[in-house]
Amino acid sequence: MPVTPGHPFYSRLNEVLDKAGFDRFCEECCARFYHAKLGRPSLPPGLYFRIMMIGFFEGLDSERGMAWRLADSLTLRQFLSIGLDEKTPDHVTISRTRRLIDGETHQRVFTWVLERLAQGGLIKGKTIGVDSTTLEANAAMKSIVRRDTGESYTAYLQRLAEAEGVDATDAAALRGMDRKRKKKMSNEVWENRNDPEAEITRLKDGRTALAYKAENAVDMQTGAIVAVTTHGGAAADTATVEMTVLEAGVAVAGLIGEPTPEGEYKVHFSGLEEVVTDKGYHSNEVVRSFTEMELRTYISEPERGERNWEGKPAEQEAVYANRRRIRGARGKRLQAQRGERIERNFAHQFDTGGMDRLYVRGVVNVHKKLLIQAAACNLALLLRSLYGAGKPRAAHDRIIEAAFAILFFLDAIERLVVSKVCELRQSAALRFRIRSEKWHFR
Repeated sequence: MPVTPGHPFYSRLNEVLDKAGFDRFCEECCARFYHAKLGRPSLPPGLYFRIMMIGFFEGLDSERGMAWRLADSLTLRQFLSIGLDEKTPDHVTISRTRRLIDGETHQRVFTWVLERLAQGGLIKGKTIGVDSTTLEANAAMKSIVRRDTGESYTAYLQRLAEAEGVDATDAAALRGMDRKRKKKMSNEVWENRNDPEAEITRLKDGRTALAYKAENAVDMQTGAIVAVTTHGGAAADTATVEMTVLEAGVAVAGLIGEPTPEGEYKVHFSGLEEVVTDKGYHSNEVVRSFTEMELRTYISEPERGERNWEGKPAEQEAVYANRRRIRGARGKRLQAQRGERIERNFAHQFDTGGMDRLYVRGVVNVHKKLLIQAAACNLALLLRSLYGAGKPRAAHDRIIEAAFAILFFLDAIERLVVSKVCELRQSAALRFRIRSEKWHFR
């Protein structure tokens, strides 16, 4: 059968994964989820995790999109070692495999990628930045029901309209009454039975929707994602940041003993020491808690006016120390780096990476997707340090730039040769004219 040369980016990605024994590691972790005889034909573990990473590299938002892209692309067939005469996995097989492999195994794969970054000197671990974003869930606000009675939102409105003497059968009157009345969509009152763990919240674009919250801890020196946590969309930043920082501290501690090929240990020997966040994470309890954990905080402080510290000496000392640090040169520099280290990762994961909207349900499934998305983002960082390109499109653009550079170089040489030839012709003509004039004079 004919074989395509493949995309250079995916060829290099396979080289990195094969050299580190990725498939063998995945098979050892997932052996207990597979049966020797029973069940439908399944995906090998290494193939499954590669398919999930393709969603990041190709900007695909759903497993249906991944399955369609696999069937259509010769490059991805070669990346997954699927022949032209073989059938690519359909979306049912991909989603079924995701549900069967537990979240702990996905976490182990994410940690495996972190170890490769530590061996490449791309994790320092001393200072981390924490930030979060909301992702629209695969559940509609129109399908919410009351937790106590089970009635839909429309039925609830009709009941209110009858109580107020409004015609409940008039849709326009119902909408007008709904717009005028004061309402609050509380998660304690409403839920979506298709995805009960999704929570009602306001998204970044101002819409109210059911959503989840993804929170990342990022190495502020290299941009590597060291921890990922998943929460309901309405969870406050101050309530989740401690869990994320603890996850990051455990991850960094496990990487301290990873040497580089030169035998050096790049991860900070004392582990995590500093935390950088925006003002949404600032509270007395958060700053005091991190101080008790012996972590230096660089948390932007919102304008709250004059504070009353009566009976709160520990909180006052912690907040004042944090205020001194963020007003210093290092604090300002770290806050300025947040956009480069943290926001850029969010752009890669959720904008160009195809996860601005979720197509899975349940916090466990969402967390699995986020872990593999973050692992792929870390692999992109590793490939960028090795080959200069972290995504297929970036590698393609670099090839085009190199081709144009070669063409420009050849064009410059051609221009130089032509100019030299013209100079030689002009000098030869001048010498001939001088000789002719001398002969005529004689």
